Amino acid sequence: MSGVLSVRRDWKKMFKIGKIPPEILEGIVMNPIRKNSVKREDVVLRPKTGEDCSVIDLQGELCVLSTDPITGAAKDIGYLAVQINCNDIFSAGAEPMGILLTVLLPEGSNEADLEEIMEGALRGAKELGIEILGGHTEVTDAVCKPIVSAAVIGKSRNRNIIQTGGAQVGQDVIMTKWAGLEGTAIIAKEHEEALAQRLPFHVIEAAQGMKEFLSVGKESLIAAKHGATAMHDATEGGILGAVWEVAECSQTGVELWQDKIPVTEETKLICKEAQIDPLRLISSGTMIITTKNGNELVDKLTKNGISAAVIGRITEKERILVSGNDKKLLEEPRSDALYEVKLR
Repeated sequence: MSGVLSVRRDWKKMFKIGKIPPEILEGIVMNPIRKNSVKREDVVLRPKTGEDCSVIDLQGELCVLSTDPITGAAKDIGYLAVQINCNDIFSAGAEPMGILLTVLLPEGSNEADLEEIMEGALRGAKELGIEILGGHTEVTDAVCKPIVSAAVIGKSRNRNIIQTGGAQVGQDVIMTKWAGLEGTAIIAKEHEEALAQRLPFHVIEAAQGMKEFLSVGKESLIAAKHGATAMHDATEGGILGAVWEVAECSQTGVELWQDKIPVTEETKLICKEAQIDPLRLISSGTMIITTKNGNELVDKLTKNGISAAVIGRITEKERILVSGNDKKLLEEPRSDALYEVKLR
């Protein structure tokens, strides 16, 4: 027993801010869940590393469920919670219907703080056409800043579900919009004063405006109709992390072409000042898609006003990042670049 406790104490020392490392997540969380003796017949998609949703068969329609907290931002968290959680449902090729919110406020919070969170949540819900179904609010000394955690419920479209783990060897890898989308908007908002001393205001303003591109609802519908086999919203770990998760979940390799990954000028400038890698920056609003005939899908997306690009190909085993003539191993996700921002 003492040996087990010693190992667990070592694991705790290894944790950094952000997602739990995949090997520890598998050992402590996923494996025990898989070994649980309770296995209901109406659960048709179960937890898996990289898979953002679970699915339940309600005998007539498939119910899609997902949950996520907002921890990397202090501003606009109500709006972010709605958009980011609904993106998981969209990435399953499903339609979000409603959301439950848990709002945890630190001591010293006031009515204005709660009102700001709820105004953002209601605005996000209105944009997406979903209902806020309930939740929980409280003030607690367990947090030092406001935290919003959400659970969203959706339904499939004609009982069709697209999994993160559906990528097939030989398919193209497509991404929509731009790397570091959400992270750029967050940094521009949270560090506005520091950035204003380094960059023109129009750059900061444009970066903050990127939050208007957070939803992946439109591209998910287009990609599903095209025949996408895997879709994944690029959250913590950025583009590199999301592509790795698709390959891991699909048990495939991938060749990712760094020079093909779109990055806006605003993101480049802000990430340079923040001393972080935009390809490892949280990128909600950017969807990773695998399909045959990737250029055809890019054309369809572009015609519908959605920027997109083919950025790689699914292979059998190796996961490689190609930059010019250089090739290196595509590593598993680690702490998001958002937590490494150096702006004072």
